[in-house]
Amino acid sequence: MKATIHPEMHIVKVHCQCGNEFMTRSVKKELRVEVCSACHPFWTGKQRLMDTEGRVDKFNRKYAPKPIVVKAPKVVVDAPMVAATPKKKKTLERKTSGKAGASITNETKAPAKVTKAKKQPQA
Repeated sequence: MKATIHPEMHIVKVHCQCGNEFMTRSVKKELRVEVCSACHPFWTGKQRLMDTEGRVDKFNRKYAPKPIVVKAPKVVVDAPMVAATPKKKKTLERKTSGKAGASITNETKAPAKVTKAKKQPQA
């Protein structure tokens, strides 16, 4: 350890605004502080919880254990049976030149699926 690079330590007296004085070590000759262990609210037991804009309540609501909700079983009621009615086919009217409208159903409108025959190699 090099002797010339370290600061020199002193035994100093610390002065607090509350009037308390105590001794400690420091590189400075004298210390003045605003709050010490004799007047700090945490150490004196006079600590108050500062609730800024309800943040503590918001935190408690967010992380509070949630109540268990029990759902009631569903009650099934027998409904009267209704006979299904057949659906009507939609008809489309197509205008053709010189003729009156021709009626075509959806079934006849769509062309049949055409598949190409694969060429078979000749032997």
